[in-house]
Amino acid sequence: MGEYLIDGGKQLYGSVNISRAKNAVLPILCASILTDEEVTVRECPDIADVNVMLDILSSLGARIKKDGKDVTICGKYMNSCEIDKFYACKMRSSVFLIGALLSRFGRISTYMPGGCDIGARPIDLHIKALSELNTFVCYEDGRMLFCTEGIKGNNITLPIKSVGATENVILASVFCEGETVLNNPALEPEVVDLAYFLNSMGAKVKFIGKKKVVIKGVKKLHGTVYLPIYDRIEAGSYITALLCCGGMAEIKGIDYKNISFFNKIFINNTCKIVISNDIINIRKIKDLKSFDFVTGSFPMFPTDMQAQFTVLGCSAQGVSHIREEVFENRFTHVEELKKMGADILVKDNVAFVRGKTELYGNTVYAKDLRGGASLVIAGLYAEGRTVVKNSYHIERGYEELEKKLTLLGARIKKV
Repeated sequence: MGEYLIDGGKQLYGSVNISRAKNAVLPILCASILTDEEVTVRECPDIADVNVMLDILSSLGARIKKDGKDVTICGKYMNSCEIDKFYACKMRSSVFLIGALLSRFGRISTYMPGGCDIGARPIDLHIKALSELNTFVCYEDGRMLFCTEGIKGNNITLPIKSVGATENVILASVFCEGETVLNNPALEPEVVDLAYFLNSMGAKVKFIGKKKVVIKGVKKLHGTVYLPIYDRIEAGSYITALLCCGGMAEIKGIDYKNISFFNKIFINNTCKIVISNDIINIRKIKDLKSFDFVTGSFPMFPTDMQAQFTVLGCSAQGVSHIREEVFENRFTHVEELKKMGADILVKDNVAFVRGKTELYGNTVYAKDLRGGASLVIAGLYAEGRTVVKNSYHIERGYEELEKKLTLLGARIKKV
């Protein structure tokens, strides 16, 4: 299963390049099959989730070519709309193929999507929204069968902001009859990037303020070459590691407005930062003060950074409070952190983290992607050797993690 060996207690100095965003690339790859022409997605991160998605597309008949990190997809010869159970259950992002395959074939056969065990992630919102677009779903021997005689535009309101449901409605509506108006959409940068990608293919997707997105149906899409946005969660993870360990680093590849969740930290004069285009130079100059965050939809604090900030709370002065409002089972990393000496109490959906706590190396187990990343950060901060097992969880979303951390002077290797 793989593991990371980390000798911690060392400040970080150096430069690191951020990869393109996993959560942007995956739905973009799904959308690439909406034309018979070639689509090139540049600088795809070489991570497990991206490779599984490419395997799924290949299994459906799409032709895949790689040139370094650039991936070219041709959907012209696709001959199937049935997603194998192995693939569907392996990754959550297989759900985005529902909207894409409905647009292309008018039907799809799949299973409930898998992914990290971080709590219930039903697709009820997806199903209800798609049903309002003239789509029908039935269940047969564990399969979900979606079909439509033609997507018809409608006025839809999501009861809560959902990234997946928003993206599926957009993907399902690109060829719709008339137009679809989606109220209360998710506004994450990755959702907006999907819209930009589709528009580069000839789609008509437009965000109206912060309250709605309008998709006007078109007859056909064409090929494109597209460069997705940088990964704000990866960037946030490296910044968090620096804030825990101390030091100075150059983070290349980041849009500062997409990591506004750090503002509370930076305002406290914890760091000196210099921003130049997509590069941030950051130096920790004093200890952090305790902080309070509540996870939620963009621009609120992202749930994908909650685990990393739990570790950050261990290095801060005072008691930090982190309320998880997105998933009910996203504190599995806490028991592992306690093995290293962390003083954390979880009550209901709130973690109370007592800071200025010494952490000591131990053997810990990654149980999901972001929780695993938090354990790596804890290992960098802790004294002594930490062994983070089940590294495959982390490799789903972080490209060359040990190599990038080594460039910052960390003592880490993967075995």
